Amino acid sequence: MSQLDYDKSKAIYKQIIEDFQKQLIRGTLNPGDKIPSQRDYALKVSVNPNTVQRAYQELERIGLTETIRGQGTFVKANTEMISAIRQEMADDILDRFFGEMNSLGYSQQQITEILNRRLMEMKGAITND
Repeated sequence: MSQLDYDKSKAIYKQIIEDFQKQLIRGTLNPGDKIPSQRDYALKVSVNPNTVQRAYQELERIGLTETIRGQGTFVKANTEMISAIRQEMADDILDRFFGEMNSLGYSQQQITEILNRRLMEMKGAITND
């Protein structure tokens, strides 16, 4: 699992869950992979082991992991579940983006123009590499 960049506006255990979900989406973690023990993960990211325990319990509750006594905790998520998480995270990002743009007074047309311009810039940067 990767190092966390803490967001003070969000509970740390939720950030651990989100980090885990991002790793599933990126393919850094795959179904069947063993994840670090709660103690090892807590040491790695410098958080209280109880916080990691809460995150791991939630991951298991929502069906992303399973703990096998004496063996450890493993990724249980399947491709359908990973796809649904990916879509949910994308929707959350877009909701925040559109909410912020609306609060700044941008119209739908202006937002569309900005997005199209930025997508063209990104496309240019990719083809210039």
